[in-house]
Amino acid sequence: MNLPRAVVLAMVLATSVMMPTLPALAAGSTVDEPDGYRQRDYDAPVPAGLSGARTVSALQVKRLQRERGAVVIDVIPQHRPPKGLADTDLWLPVEHEGVAGALWLPDTGFGTLAPVTRAYLSGHLDKATGGRRDHPIVFYCRTDCWMSWNAAKRALQAGHTRVHWFRDGIEEWWFEGLPVDTLVPAAGPRLPGDAG
Repeated sequence: MNLPRAVVLAMVLATSVMMPTLPALAAGSTVDEPDGYRQRDYDAPVPAGLSGARTVSALQVKRLQRERGAVVIDVIPQHRPPKGLADTDLWLPVEHEGVAGALWLPDTGFGTLAPVTRAYLSGHLDKATGGRRDHPIVFYCRTDCWMSWNAAKRALQAGHTRVHWFRDGIEEWWFEGLPVDTLVPAAGPRLPGDAG
């Protein structure tokens, strides 16, 4: 469903009213890239880029998908039931809308990953790229979200050479009126002994 730009902007502005206000950067300030991964405060101003990766806009992501068959990876965490929810209580997670055709690998953008989550990320990257380290990959989450920065950095360190960071994420995609899909998390890693 393609919404007019004005409707999308109104949705983004309405959502921003409900979100906590983050400290603004002073005019002319920049955010430095950390040496390692961002470990906390993931919803905060991000650097202008990521060393070794190309920072791209929504329209560039769409072009990379269409012309280069780029694999687009959504790393926004999955909604989980609130702690303490009784087994008899009803909980319905919100549907996750993302870039049309994207692969949703939730929870892979945290600064520290458990071994099973690292295997989940690397296994899906290998499968989606056919094992080619030079296949274009795009990572995104939200505007001012470090999780896509972390995941893109992790791909670079794994030897992927055409890594793109969609810095402004899903909000810019919505603003441009580009197509979205309801995404479901990619299947988890196969455990030893699984059939097939």
